[in-house]
Amino acid sequence: MRLRHASADVADIFQEIFLRLLRVKDPESIRNPQAYLYTVASHVLHQYTLGKSALPQTLDPLDPLADLQSQMFPDPAIEVDLQQRITDLARALEKLSPRAYATLVMYRCEGMTLEEIGEQLGVSRPMARKYLTRALAFCDQYFEESGGV
Repeated sequence: MRLRHASADVADIFQEIFLRLLRVKDPESIRNPQAYLYTVASHVLHQYTLGKSALPQTLDPLDPLADLQSQMFPDPAIEVDLQQRITDLARALEKLSPRAYATLVMYRCEGMTLEEIGEQLGVSRPMARKYLTRALAFCDQYFEESGGV
């Protein structure tokens, strides 16, 4: 599911996902943590899109982001190609462990430090660094093999 034009809401969505994970009474009862995380994230995103679809869509003609996007991608074929590459990268990132993926997202998207990530995941700073190193190495290999995004 894509969060197009929702960059301001990404932090809230991630926070809601982590809060729901923290509410689990007996974490040991979860047989497949990766599948559980994916299910929780899917539910949160579904609720988010339902809430957004209830709001009326307005387009600000003075929106600088829309103007910038139209300048960056004057050719719709270029935009479609870029979207496909991003989708391919997202699929490739699913191969990462859930903690490595979460670390990458928190570090790159949220701007969190390794200490903050370690606290969030309940691991030490060196372990958070290992997760980030694995994720970045995976991305480097992906970009090398695919020719980049």
